[in-house]
Order: sequence, then C-alpha cells, then structure tokens
Amino acid sequence: MSKLEQLITELCRNGVEFKTLGEVSVIKRGERVTKSQLKDDGDYPVISGGVTPLGYYEKCNRFSGTITIAQYGTAGYIDLQKRDFWANDVCYSVFPIKTINNKFLYYCLMNNQRYIYSLKTNAIPAHLPITNLESVLIPIPPLPVQEEIVRILDNFTELTAELTAELTARKQQYEYYRKKLLTFDENYSCMTISDIAIKISSGGTPNSGTSLYYDGDIPWLRTQEVDWVDINDTCIKITQEGLNNSSANWIPVNCVIVAMYGATAAKVGINKIPLTTNQACCNIQVDARKANYRYVFYWLCNEYEKLKAKGQGSQSNINAQIIKEYKIIVPSLTEQEQIVSILDKFNSLTTNLTDGLPAEIAARKKQYEYYRGKLLTLPKLNSEV
Repeated sequence: MSKLEQLITELCRNGVEFKTLGEVSVIKRGERVTKSQLKDDGDYPVISGGVTPLGYYEKCNRFSGTITIAQYGTAGYIDLQKRDFWANDVCYSVFPIKTINNKFLYYCLMNNQRYIYSLKTNAIPAHLPITNLESVLIPIPPLPVQEEIVRILDNFTELTAELTAELTARKQQYEYYRKKLLTFDENYSCMTISDIAIKISSGGTPNSGTSLYYDGDIPWLRTQEVDWVDINDTCIKITQEGLNNSSANWIPVNCVIVAMYGATAAKVGINKIPLTTNQACCNIQVDARKANYRYVFYWLCNEYEKLKAKGQGSQSNINAQIIKEYKIIVPSLTEQEQIVSILDKFNSLTTNLTDGLPAEIAARKKQYEYYRGKLLTLPKLNSEV
C-alpha cells in the first residue's frame, strides 16, 4: 500500500468534504496599470488577461507562488506565478484559507481548467465573472493527504521541467552547430535561390464562400503550418473543384516552402507529401544536381532573421522575388550531405514529435494529467456516517 493509499484509508475512510472555491479562498482582482507605464524589461512582470506578461513594471503587488486566473482575454486561464509580479485589474489572484494547501488548490483548479474556461460569458469581450469562479467545487481532504498528492504531482512536473530545460539546451546547441556548419569562407561559390531551383511557385485560395471547394481529399497548406518542420499533412483539404477554380497547384514532395506573409513570414518547412498551397507560400523545387533540398532548408532556417528583415509591414511580409534573389553559398554535394547528416540528428532530437525530446515531454504531460485527474478524483463525504 502506498503512503497516499494509507493516508486515505486512515483519514478519508468515509470520503472527503467538497466546498466551493469561494468558501476555501479569497479571490481578489489586481490593480490597473496602463501600457504607457510598462517597460519591455523590468523587475516585475505584469500579469493581465493573457498567457504571457503584458509587460514589466517597477513595482509588485503579489508574491511568487500566487495562483492567478485571467478575468478577460484568455478568460479562465490558470497559472501559478514563479516570481513576484504585478497583478493587473483583469487578473484574479486566489488566496487559500488555512485548511487548504496552496499548491493542492492550484492542482485542483488545473484539473478543472476546461470547466473553468466554460464559465466565461458569451459577451464581447468574454469575461469570467467572480461569482461563476467562486462556485467551482474543490475537494478538501485532510492536509496530510493534500501534501502527499502535491508531492506526487510535483515529481511529475519537475521531470517535465527537466526535460523542457534539456530541450532548450539542445535547441541552443543545434543552432550553434547550424551556424558554425553554415559559415563559409570566400572560396565557396555563392548563388541565388533561383539558381539552384527547377521551379519556384506560389499557390492560391479557393473561394471560401463556396462549400463545394472544401472538405475534399487534396491537402492544402497555409502559412501558419510552415514552422521549421517536415509537413506530413495539412489541416484543411480542398476538392478537385476548388483546385480547378483557384490558383492552387500541386507541388511534388521535398519542396522547400517559405512562408511569405503573416506571423510565420520567413519561416521554412518541407512537404513530405504532394500537396497544394495558398498564395502566401513560396514553394522551391530544388534542382538535385546543384543542391540538396535539406541543405537549402537548413540554410534558410539559419538565415531567418536576415530574410525576415527584408520584409515590409508590421509582420515583415516578404515576396517571391526577394526569395528568388536571396543568396546561398553552395559547397559540393558531398559536403552538403555531410552537413545535412549532422543537422538532421539535432533537428530530430529537438523537433520530432514521435521520437525526440518533444515526444517524451508530450508523453510526460499526458501521464501527469492522467495521474492528476486520478489523484484528485476523491469520493464525497457520506453524510449518513
């Protein structure tokens, strides 16, 4: 029998009491600071209605370890702050009373994350009323049980944190070697992307108002799916009618695809299946006699900041002509293959969702969520006993 099972048998034989969040905690809103008062960096992050800090401020009004829940924005988003911070006026802070462990309460709330999201209003903008939040039911086992559950769940989160830190280190290592391997002296020949391509094309978008053009079986790629990875499928499929009535075209496997517009502008991917794309994708069919397509992919990954800097507008949009004229150093095919072989290993470790660290992290998170749900599914107190 585990320690937790022993504690539950001894202390919760007849079940545990459930109380509302309003009964076991004090929920306070923060204080407003305006954007003009914020800095890009500073002593204290400002936690507001988003997943990431709104900015930084010179003062704090909450301490590390405080549970926060967004009232507006990503209404219902729960977090446990790792440092002192400033809680903005659309951020709830949750302070448990003495009968409940702060970390235990956080895990209980996280176990109800989806439900808490559902408590927001349908108004525009959507928000989470404090009365809805206060109604969430929380199990209240004796403190020794709470502490043991926290200990078990902390072990899961610490392991995930270690793996995440290792992934960050591996990504930095990968970027270091990529830069080193793709730095050449003046003896190497320099070409343009157009010089090493058989064909460079973009695609098109079928009329979104014509249902006949969508939900088919033709993979159709959008720029938001171009994110440094091999592309094995697309979120949206179009029909043959949609293909025939738009500028979308089939491209063969192993094209290097560069996003030209939007948030992913200048990011790169490789299609591992034949597919079609929208007009914001620049599709480079590499001439295998001149360059290894994965070498071109890694070159453009390494040049991301420089290529993006050539863009215009708030999202640094680029165009096909910029990509065609972009310079690339082309060593011998043998040397390209050697570089690709090394970088493929790093890339697999840091991005592969079936093999590398991302896959292990995803598995640990699922395991954590499973055990969190299991550990926090406690029987209600039998009032008749």
